[in-house]
Amino acid sequence: MRVNKGNGLAIVLIVLGSIMLLGKFTPFFGYFVGHLIGYLIPIAMIMLGYYGVKRGNVVFGWIVLVIGVLVLLGKLSWLLGPLLAIGLIIFGVSLLSDRRRRY
Repeated sequence: MRVNKGNGLAIVLIVLGSIMLLGKFTPFFGYFVGHLIGYLIPIAMIMLGYYGVKRGNVVFGWIVLVIGVLVLLGKLSWLLGPLLAIGLIIFGVSLLSDRRRRY
């Protein structure tokens, strides 16, 4: 097998397709692979959108990138809420602390 410049994308597509088939045809791995694909597809959309913007297809690249970011934010909303709450608590405590400490 010759290694060309475009072989990386082909290998990624083959691996992604095999993971999707493994999730569809194997009930044991179906739950795990389903969640994995649920995160991989938005990440792939973000990567393809960024690649499209870099290659000059700006409008289509930004559309794919924004859709990927929104889907990934929806998937990670269970994590973003508690992180926002922790950030607000830390910011509030830092406002209450005396910045000019006297010794």
